Amino acid sequence: MGLALIAVLGVVVIVAVSLLAPKVKVAAPLILAVLGIGISVLPGMPPVHVASAVILSGVLPPLLYASSISLPLADLRSNIGSISALAVVLVVVSAFGTGFLLFTLFPDLNLASAIALGAVISPTDAVAATSIGKRLGLPPRLLAVLEGESLVNDASALVLLRTAIAATAGAVSAWQILGTFAYSVVLGVGLGVAIGYLTVFVRARVPDPVLATAISFVVPFAAYLPAETIGASGVLSVVAAGLITGHLGATSFSAPARLSERLNWRTFQFLLENGVFLLMGLELKTIVEGVRHDRLDVPQAILFGLLATAVLIGIRFVVVAAMTAIGRLPRKTPDPEMLGAREGVVLSWSGMRGVVTVAAAQSLPEGIPYREQLVLIAYTVAIVTLVVQGASLPVVIRIAGVKGTPRERQREEFAELIDHIRLKGAERLDDPALAAVGGGELDPAVIERVRVDSARRSDYAREQSTASDGQGPAANEQYALVRRDILLHERAALVAARNRGGYSSTALARAQEMLDLEEAGLDHSRGGDGAGH
Repeated sequence: MGLALIAVLGVVVIVAVSLLAPKVKVAAPLILAVLGIGISVLPGMPPVHVASAVILSGVLPPLLYASSISLPLADLRSNIGSISALAVVLVVVSAFGTGFLLFTLFPDLNLASAIALGAVISPTDAVAATSIGKRLGLPPRLLAVLEGESLVNDASALVLLRTAIAATAGAVSAWQILGTFAYSVVLGVGLGVAIGYLTVFVRARVPDPVLATAISFVVPFAAYLPAETIGASGVLSVVAAGLITGHLGATSFSAPARLSERLNWRTFQFLLENGVFLLMGLELKTIVEGVRHDRLDVPQAILFGLLATAVLIGIRFVVVAAMTAIGRLPRKTPDPEMLGAREGVVLSWSGMRGVVTVAAAQSLPEGIPYREQLVLIAYTVAIVTLVVQGASLPVVIRIAGVKGTPRERQREEFAELIDHIRLKGAERLDDPALAAVGGGELDPAVIERVRVDSARRSDYAREQSTASDGQGPAANEQYALVRRDILLHERAALVAARNRGGYSSTALARAQEMLDLEEAGLDHSRGGDGAGH
């Protein structure tokens, strides 16, 4: 009963903070982490601790899967150079840089153990950064790099952590490290791609969208657990499966299945992402109380954490500066969307740490010297980067002068896309083979009705791209408003008919679904100009 009550209160807090965050213009993860810290130090508050295995095996896979299915594969391919530099090179340099620092600070800590903690505090968590960036209108490419980095760098860090822990038990050569890394990456990606294709094949043949969505909840674990069992990267396996699913789902799944999956996974992702930040704050008391003062007291451990944070930020600035400088070198095909120095500053300051850092730190072997202090150092890095960098990121974005695509251009681009797909659809309307789809010779009135519906959608998008603020609604905007009002009255009539009785529950449910789908279509159409919200 106690756990159920905590879960209910947690959801209430998450929803309340998420409603408050836009009003105070602070990212919800920041508020939740600070709120969790405040709650943890209240008198009488019992210690909160969740085993690292629960986070790494139970929470991380669905979080990664939810992010990867919504990241277009084209975005990953077009930014593979930047993402690789941040997710692999930066992680390795950060792990060794902070590892040598900790090796110097702790006289009884061997280098392998120090690098293990360096690997723990190296991966970034882009949740706070991207939520701030989307609100402030960062360029889509910069957001894609941040999201891609956070998907892949967890794998680099966890593989490096596993190798460093193995090195604490005996000598490990450089070739063994490279071999282990290559094995983990190649096998992890290969297994994830296979799982992605297999599950898409199965789900495409399940007609019920509820059942298809239920299968999707198994996919991240089906990709993660076998990969970890054979020593491959479970993280990369999940990411690969998610990317394949998101890419193929656009043509393999039915529209209701896509709607169901999108809504359910967005809800699941929302609760998990925000829940882990609240949990990070709540665990403060447990982590601090676990430090044994006879070896290194809490203030000293926090000080070492602050030093490690400074080193991590410095290394990130250096690597990002080198990356953007290389990107500006002359090339045969110039890239107009190349990340420049201004974007580099924002990217450098977006290195907030998150749940993987805290969970991975708690997975350090019990026999490592100063283990409790190392966990507190990792926690300090996560909280300081999250709160300090996260809170100041909006100011850095404004000072750097980084702006995304203007709203007018977003509307124009949307209208161009709608025009393009309408024209392709119109070509099909003139195809005599279309009669086979309609079950016989087509009534010209049917063709005209379909043509008008497509034209109305295209006209609406074009009106939005040319409309000026302050003007009254254009014709198709009025259509959407009036049609939505009619739907509300039709829904009221449906509810009244349900209350009176006389109709079967099946008929009522089908009518409700039909109204919902049309209303969702109208709401989506009217929100087309808000791309980038």
